[in-house]
Amino acid sequence: MPFTLTMPKLSPTMEEGTITKWRKKAGDFVKTGDVLLEVATDKATVEHSALDEGFLRKILIQEGESAIVNQAIAIFTESKDESIDGYKPEGDVPQVQKPVEEAPKESGAPAAAAPRAQVGAGLQQPAFVPEPPLEHYTFKYPSQSLEDRIFVSPVARRLARERGIDLSTIKGTGPHGRILERDLPLGQPAAAVTFGRREAPTDVPGSYEEVPLSHIRKVIAQRLQESKTFIPHFYETQEIHADRLVQVRDELAACGLKLTYNDFVMRACALSLREHPNVNCGFNSVTQSIIHFKTIDISVAVSLQSGLITPILRHADYKNLGQISAEVKSLALRARDGKLARDEYTGGSFTVSNIGMFGISEFKAIINPPQAAILAVGGILDQPIVKGGQVVPGKVMKVTLSADHRVLDGTDVAKFLKTLQKYLENPSLLLL
Repeated sequence: MPFTLTMPKLSPTMEEGTITKWRKKAGDFVKTGDVLLEVATDKATVEHSALDEGFLRKILIQEGESAIVNQAIAIFTESKDESIDGYKPEGDVPQVQKPVEEAPKESGAPAAAAPRAQVGAGLQQPAFVPEPPLEHYTFKYPSQSLEDRIFVSPVARRLARERGIDLSTIKGTGPHGRILERDLPLGQPAAAVTFGRREAPTDVPGSYEEVPLSHIRKVIAQRLQESKTFIPHFYETQEIHADRLVQVRDELAACGLKLTYNDFVMRACALSLREHPNVNCGFNSVTQSIIHFKTIDISVAVSLQSGLITPILRHADYKNLGQISAEVKSLALRARDGKLARDEYTGGSFTVSNIGMFGISEFKAIINPPQAAILAVGGILDQPIVKGGQVVPGKVMKVTLSADHRVLDGTDVAKFLKTLQKYLENPSLLLL
């Protein structure tokens, strides 16, 4: 008897998955527990094992194609030669979005408003589409290289190109100012920035290509758009004098204990959340109630090639700096390899997003629902600061907390940030 394999739900937030690899081919016998296929979910690429045994007779969704959860992806039979003619696969059918019909344009009438896509009850998202490339466009500047118009011997021109010498920087000593081979040592290297090159563009203005979103990027886009649209964000920034933090980290590194600044931030956040449990909260939009998390589980944003993922440091307030450092490194490594277990990236009570390693002074992060707050950590920069009435050189780090105003007020965030400042400006406390 034929039966249908549908797209499994491999994460709590998964609505759609892409089949990256079939481990079995049509005609193979599949035992219960055999790895059947690999699916790219909204969080990671996950192996899926067969729950029932049978013969894989027909693959409905090929590698690289997507299917919604519970959509039919393959047909199985109990016996090898059983007919599947006329068998209608079970499962959900994806809804096809109807194209928006354009209103007819009338001469002299104003342009029609952009079509809008429905994103929720009573709320529509405007359609943002690129303008088409310019068809009738001519590049008005000369495209011939200045180098081609310089009076130079063929040998000197060839050698200059081989050696990367800018001929426009050389005054020739040959007849009529001709550049000869003997003049090349006086030339300057050909640089990327120069007025000498006159290359003509090959693409017309406005040319573009569109790249489909990965499933992780689709979910990131959807979740963050929903977060920014429906959560009343507000932001508070605190400046941290990080001279002692840099000194303590360097002293530990000199003794073979290598920690990142983010390890210190994670430890400081954990202790600060213990002192301010009202920040370690979330909001349930279904029941319209505040979630008071009983454990401090800090999500840490990790950048992947396909998007972002937030593995979780559980019971962060019970772990010392060394334990935090080792665990965060392990989580980040397995996240980039796509080997995180589901419970390692779902949940969490608070998030830290740190891009200070890129030299960014400060930024504002979007809340990761249902959490009520996320900390954005900037880089440690050399800046003048005032100490004892004197302007002296110092190291400054800025942290910005994005908070959900349904859960937190300005004073709640301010108290948390001042406690965080206390720990980061006195990093010896984080070693205890």
